[in-house]
This record gives sequence, C-alpha cells and structure tokens, in this order.
Amino acid sequence: MAALKPSVTAWACLLSLSACAAPRVEAPDVGVAIPERFAAASRPEAPAADHWWKTFGDPRLDTLVERTLTDSPTIGRAIAGVRQARARAGIAGADRLPRADIAFSPSRRKLTLESLGIEVPGGENLGSTSYTIDIFDLSANVAWEVDLWGRLAAQSAAARADLLSSEANLQAVRQSIAAQIARNYFALIEARQQVELAEAAATNATEVARQIANRVAMGAAQPGDAEQANAALGLAHANLEQRREAQARLTRQFEVLLGQYPDGELAAAATLPPVPPEPPAGIPADVLARRPDVAASLLDLKAAGFRLTAAERSFLPSIELTGSAGTSSTELSSLFDPDTFVWSIAGRILQPVFQGGRLRAQVELRAGERDEALQAYADTVLTALSEVETALAVEEFLARQEQELTTASAAAERAVVISRNRYEVGKEPLLTLLDSQRRAFEARSRLLAAQRVRLVNRVDLHLALGGGFKNAPAA
Repeated sequence: MAALKPSVTAWACLLSLSACAAPRVEAPDVGVAIPERFAAASRPEAPAADHWWKTFGDPRLDTLVERTLTDSPTIGRAIAGVRQARARAGIAGADRLPRADIAFSPSRRKLTLESLGIEVPGGENLGSTSYTIDIFDLSANVAWEVDLWGRLAAQSAAARADLLSSEANLQAVRQSIAAQIARNYFALIEARQQVELAEAAATNATEVARQIANRVAMGAAQPGDAEQANAALGLAHANLEQRREAQARLTRQFEVLLGQYPDGELAAAATLPPVPPEPPAGIPADVLARRPDVAASLLDLKAAGFRLTAAERSFLPSIELTGSAGTSSTELSSLFDPDTFVWSIAGRILQPVFQGGRLRAQVELRAGERDEALQAYADTVLTALSEVETALAVEEFLARQEQELTTASAAAERAVVISRNRYEVGKEPLLTLLDSQRRAFEARSRLLAAQRVRLVNRVDLHLALGGGFKNAPAA
C-alpha cells in the first residue's frame, strides 16, 4: 500500500520506535480517506475526558470502577503479559551485546604410559606405569556476533514493538473493564427500577381487582369484570417475578465481574443518573492516536515488519568473534603464576549455503504474518472510526426517543386517570381501563430502558474516543 495521507502520518509518527538500529517501517494506508473531522460531531475541539466515568456524578460508580481497575484478574493477566513482553525484549536486546563468562574447572586425571602410546622397555619390572595429576583451569571467555547487517537489531526492535503493543493492550483492557462496569451498573439500576415499577403495577392491579370484586358483590359490575381484573392481576404478578428474576441474574453476574461473591446484595443508586453533556469528539487523526487498540495494532504491524527484515537478512553471512584468557596449572597455588597464563582469539564467518528451504520458508512465513498484521491494522482503524461516528450519530436518535417516551408516559398516566373515572360512572368498560393501565406501564418501562441505553451509548462514545487513562502507568 502507499504511504499514509498527511492527516494520519502526524499521529503515526508518535508511535515510531526509538533507539533501534533497524529499518523504519512505514505506517500503511487503510484505503479510506481520513476526514478532517467526524461527520456526526457537533463539538470537534478539545481532548477526550480523563477518568470519564466521573462525568456521570455517581460516587458508587466511581468506587466500583477504580476498585475493579486495581483488583480485576483480567487486568492482572494483562499486567503479567506486559512483564513477559518486557522480559522477551530484554532477551532479544541481549543478543546484540557481547557474552562473557568466567569458568573455574578443577579436575583430576589418571594416565598410563600405555594409554599415551609410550612403551617402556622392561616396564613389567618397573612397577606401576600410571600417574594421577590434578589440573586447575581458570578462564574468562567472550563471544560476540557482529550485527553487520542489522539482523539482530531487527529482532530486538520486533521484541520492543511487542512490548509497546502489550502495554497498549493493557490500556485497552483497562478501558474495556471500566466500560463494562459502567454498562452493568446502569443495567442494574434500570433492573431495580423495573422491579419497582412492576411492584407498583401489581399493587395497582390488586387494588383494582378488590374494587371490582366489591362492585360485583353490590351488583354495580358484571361478573366478567371481576374475571378480567383477576387476569390482569395474575399477569402483573407474573411480570413482577420476571423482573425480579432478571434483577437477580444481573446482580450476580455483575458481582462476579467485580470479583465479589455473588450473594445478590450489591448496592447501587436508586435512579439512573442524568446523561452528562456530550464530550468533544476531537478530530479523527487525534482519536486514532489516543486509542490503545489502534496503537497496539500498528505496533503489531511494526513488529511483523521487523521480523520479516530479520528473516531476509538471515541469508547474509554472520560474523562471530570469540576470545578466551586464563591460567592452567597442576598446582592450585600456581594458578595465578604469570607463566601459566594462556589466551586465544578467534573469528568465524558463517555463510548459509544449503538449509533445505528453511530460510526461504521463514521469509514466506514472516511475510504472511506482516500481511495479516496489515489487514488487522486496517480493520482496527476502520472499526475505531465507525465506533465514534455511530455513537455520535445514535446520540441524537436516542435523545429524541427518550423525549417522545417521556411525553408518551405522561399522557398514558393521564389516560389511566380518565379511564378510571369514566369506568366508575359507567361510561367505559373495564377493558378500556385495564388497557390504559397496561399502556402506561409499558410506556414507563420503555422510558427506563431508553434512559439506560442512552447512558450506555455515552459510555461507548467515551470508549470510542479513547479517553480514560492518560496518566495511568502501564504496569
């Protein structure tokens, strides 16, 4: 693919690897023109909010998010992954440095003149022809592969890119966990409000059934009215139990997510918080620079490019220098005698000639991994841009939906009062009253759901914009 457009090159440069004597890997073009601003954004200026969950103004939510970010096993696994990547980067970097060690080797040997091929005339009359000697060796050894072609530098750069990618993935995990906590918290509040609404509906249905039973007993209503009221009462109680079941399941699932025992006693606010002001979207290039998943994907691509470079340079000769210095003596007390000092220096040039196709297959493998990482990066960029545009566009629809449901709920409540009054004076059948009550319950229930969905979309928007952990340590 061609080089990135200027709008993307600016942020891509922020992710370039420093201190690596390996070829630079250019960021790819995703094949889509990156616009100067988001199409659905109303406020393009300013950066994403740090610790965005605080914008909802709920201290319980703040406590749950911050505690989970510290105690979550998922985050703990990601931190352990960063430690492993850091260690692998250290191992790869060590290959570029000389290797040195000191060895002390005491030994005792038994030799015979016969084993040495020495024939002693009349040896059978000389007694024993074997000898035992002690040998003490002390040496310092140095070996160094001269990275003349940059193969080891490319391998070290790939490991470094893997480390940076794992750190970016850790930030992505933190953001994802914070978003999951917020979504589940709002779902729990809505579930409890739905239970309260169902309890109120069941209480109202009980009272209606009681009043209808009295009217039937007085001859002011038909027996069929009592049956209809009892049917409505049964449905109200069944709906209540369904809401309670949903609340119990959600509460325990949320407790497990928080790392708590699922006893169903988790505390939450009584009502859903108001939707905070819409955060500024910024510009697409800045959002891509902030998002840790995009950074991790680009770093994965860089690592794949460095590995391909290392594989290609495996065809070139390798140069290794070795040196050794030390002493060797049959007496420990003479080990440091200058006369026992020995040394050696050697060099080796190794040129691969025939490997059975292994090196070419290795290059093909690394090329395939690079191409796969390239497509994964393009998918990540497009997904990131889509998530922001979708969350921005949907906000307007959700706001209008909530407004219409608020109006519908208020009108339905007024209709219940009117239907009740008309039924009591005999101007409307009971079925009209029951239907108006059902519509009022459904309108209020849908309003609660719409309020939660709008809050969740706000969470998704913050997540899509990449805000949340600007100053958080990687591990």
